[in-house]
Amino acid sequence: MAKTSAYAASASELHAKELIRIENLGKVYDTGAIKVVGLYNINLNIQKGEFVAIMGQSGSGKSTLMNILGCLDRPTLGHYYLDGVDTAELYPDELSAIRNRKIGFVFQSFNLISRTSALKNVELPMTYAHVSKKQRRKRALELLDKVGLSARYDHQPNELSGGQRQRVAIARALANEPPLILADEPTGNLDTASSIEIMELFTELHREGATVVVVTHEEDIAEFTHRILRFRDGRLQSDKRKNAAGEWEETLQREEERKETHV
Repeated sequence: MAKTSAYAASASELHAKELIRIENLGKVYDTGAIKVVGLYNINLNIQKGEFVAIMGQSGSGKSTLMNILGCLDRPTLGHYYLDGVDTAELYPDELSAIRNRKIGFVFQSFNLISRTSALKNVELPMTYAHVSKKQRRKRALELLDKVGLSARYDHQPNELSGGQRQRVAIARALANEPPLILADEPTGNLDTASSIEIMELFTELHREGATVVVVTHEEDIAEFTHRILRFRDGRLQSDKRKNAAGEWEETLQREEERKETHV
């Protein structure tokens, strides 16, 4: 009984640390004439506080996975648990609430509202979350200060550089204090210097405890993270983590290795 209780406690602690759990997940696109497999039997966990890069060439499945992680799409098979909630069981309005409360999005094209100040852009997710006007303004100003743009709170997107616009987008992503920051090619439209500044900002957020998942095809961007998931042809090809010495180590157990383990 003692061993069983200890195991149960250990499993409970492990799940408490998980932010993302994916079990036997598959995605199939039915075009009518043919069916295309976007993801094939994906199993992975991402712990709270991890800094992860998702990589792969066009058609690898990384964008499909990103859409599922962001609750913008549903898996055809399997389960995606976000912060303990099985998203497959949710209605569209519940998924919308999950996106607003639990996911902070950062896009390659910034997706800021033009002719609207940086302050109002950052306030927007809090408006949908029914935060009071006074609290929205206070938090938005704090977040703009956090990303180094307190002096430009009243500037519109067309008055800001690409790097500054992405900083506004990051501040907006943090507005509702979501457990997951999901960044889709966040440096794709930036020059090298601005890209480094943005990734250093993500690094700082990670150090403060944020869970950051970056979808990218750039090796130098992925090097900022502590874990790289590589996809190819809809399958998870490799899962590497940085060790204490800063070196990458493969941690993905192959299917044949799992079978040998259980023989």
